[in-house]
Amino acid sequence: MAILDADKEGFLRNERSLVQTIGRAARNENGMVIMYADTVTHSMQQAIDETNRRRSIQMEYNAEHGITPKTVKKSKEAIMNQTSVADSKKQKKNYYAESQEVSLVADPVVAYMDKQGLEKMVQKTQKQMEKAAKELDFIEAARLRDELNELKEL
Repeated sequence: MAILDADKEGFLRNERSLVQTIGRAARNENGMVIMYADTVTHSMQQAIDETNRRRSIQMEYNAEHGITPKTVKKSKEAIMNQTSVADSKKQKKNYYAESQEVSLVADPVVAYMDKQGLEKMVQKTQKQMEKAAKELDFIEAARLRDELNELKEL
């Protein structure tokens, strides 16, 4: 990894950011960080010192426990299997378009329902809202919440 203009103090060039960047590269056994700069700034020196301190602790630990660092290598299939759970929860929806569904409350039949029918409708809408929230579909959950409130008013 190369850090260009490493001597320019700022958001991604402060000590903390440099340590994080160097640490990320260190997770690979062949990882290397090259900082291009005209001068060594205070942030750069602190990051280098902290990295060396951490490296010496890690090397002592590895020697003590007989550990040889190796980069984790996974197949494409293993990586895809790890993300399949998150992908299954995603649903492709166009959240910027108006909902194509007509609100149940706008249905003229709802206006003539008895109290028991309305209570069943409230329970059904409540379950749908909770399901949408569980699936992280907050737009749909919010729509159902509004519908639920209208049903409760009726």
